[in-house]
Amino acid sequence: MASFNKIILMGNLTRDPELRYTPKGTAVAKLGLAVNRTWKTETGETKEDVLFIDIEAFSRQAETIGQYLKKGSPILVEGRLRMDTWDDKQTNQKRTKILVTAENVRFLGSGQSREGGVPAAARIKQPAAPPAAAPEAVEEPPPEDDVPF
Repeated sequence: MASFNKIILMGNLTRDPELRYTPKGTAVAKLGLAVNRTWKTETGETKEDVLFIDIEAFSRQAETIGQYLKKGSPILVEGRLRMDTWDDKQTNQKRTKILVTAENVRFLGSGQSREGGVPAAARIKQPAAPPAAAPEAVEEPPPEDDVPF
């Protein structure tokens, strides 16, 4: 029997990432993602629908998410669906929840903070480096956005 479990989502974080570590030391980041959908009704009225999705990321990717992302950050997530099952302690009923396990997360923001528009790296005072010789010209690969289709 064939099966395929892949999901691609793009949206904004609904809260700051929660970074924790398992007893074995594996980093786990929990994220909330809001995905918006806008459409027009037959009468021309604009409607909007928002879907809130819980996402988990692991290992180095989780640490990077915890370090650089915050509430409102735009991201693209590739991952797979997973169902968590547990017993509710108050009602003694079995509960389930579907969430996304991230396999690849892309940061979509400009790299600038929302306070003042200055990149965070530029605000950190670094010791002045000694003047260096002129760097050799290095040909850079074309950016990924210049795909001809």
